[in-house]
Amino acid sequence: MRALLEAVARGELSVEEAERRLRLLAIEAVGDYARLDVGRELRRGVPEVVLGDVKSAEELVGIARRMLESSGRAIISRVSGEKAERVVAEVKPARYRYEGRARMLVLYSEGFKLERTGGRVAILAAGTADVPVAEEARVVAEEMGCEVKTIYDVGIAALHRALAAVREALEWGADAIVVAAGREAALASLVAGLVDVPVVGLPVSVGYGFAGGGLSALAAMLQSCPLGLAVVNIDAGVAAGAFAALIANRVAAGRNRKL
Repeated sequence: MRALLEAVARGELSVEEAERRLRLLAIEAVGDYARLDVGRELRRGVPEVVLGDVKSAEELVGIARRMLESSGRAIISRVSGEKAERVVAEVKPARYRYEGRARMLVLYSEGFKLERTGGRVAILAAGTADVPVAEEARVVAEEMGCEVKTIYDVGIAALHRALAAVREALEWGADAIVVAAGREAALASLVAGLVDVPVVGLPVSVGYGFAGGGLSALAAMLQSCPLGLAVVNIDAGVAAGAFAALIANRVAAGRNRKL
């Protein structure tokens, strides 16, 4: 990094080229167990999210410390309350949020400030059992600067509540809509067939018996007839939230330019 800055100072490298190289090279190692892509948010508009359930508390402590030093924030997904308490106690961030239903921990350094983009993401969950995965999407979209509206328990078993939820999301001004649903996941197709904004299908591993565990939901969303529905993997709330936020942030940027 120092060499790049010196090259810019000497006039040998443009600011734009230096920025491009920094985006590509911003990788930091943590011991022998992690290589953090600390430049990801600058490069892609999506922060790095560390998967917590397969890492030890000691590894998460080391990773969180390095992320706070490098970018001022550490986002950890699928982390138990016990691990989260251990990380917070040892890292001692300036502030943090632990979202119990989403099982997500976000740590912040003293000077970190989240910039609001103006993007709007609505998240619909078909049933209460789908909410934990939907909450993952919410946290990620919020951490990408979006305003988020959640509307839960609006599955098509009672069609009137689903239609009311779609109307509420559109009247609010959603730039993108995430639909979290298990079982046959019919809500995703219904929403995609009614709205003029991108819809992100989030299949949830709710359901049992034949094609249970989210397989029916994934297959139904992939086979959806209405156009404009993109689908992430089963229980991939982080991916759904990031994809919806990228869309919403791009829409908001265009809206702001017009103003």
